[in-house]
Amino acid sequence: MAVPLPRDPIADAQRNWEEHGWADVAAPMAAITAIMRTQQILLARIEGALKPFGLTFARYELLALLSFARSGALPMNKASALLQVHPTSVTNAVDRLEGSGLVARSPHPTDGRTTLIELTAEGRIVAKRATAVLNTEVFGQSGFDAADVDQLIRILGTFRRNAGDFAD
Repeated sequence: MAVPLPRDPIADAQRNWEEHGWADVAAPMAAITAIMRTQQILLARIEGALKPFGLTFARYELLALLSFARSGALPMNKASALLQVHPTSVTNAVDRLEGSGLVARSPHPTDGRTTLIELTAEGRIVAKRATAVLNTEVFGQSGFDAADVDQLIRILGTFRRNAGDFAD
């Protein structure tokens, strides 16, 4: 990790916004910028934990999703919808995971237009091991206390619902 800065550049940016006449949007700008920076920090931690497995977070998410499926397989279009990513992103992740022997494609048994993605035995092992590392090194050491986590879930969930990310 880089050497910490002597002061918070986002707080400086907020003051600059205020001084330049944008006081009415300075706090929301600072909040959004802080969320974006936090995402970068967390993603770097996650990617570091997954690197020994040869996984990115996007590929790990697909493995984890498949590991939760009862049969260990899902249609590609359903995986795309559940991961909330473009089908091309799922195709790219499947290509890489298939090349590593962690997933396999197969035709859907009743719908000839649909391709299933299925965890291989090795994929199931890697998903389990990677999850254990993430739980220990990232999720179990998030840097947030329990009350903050509850508030973040509530605040960000409300934002995502209002943005049309999901419906209740």
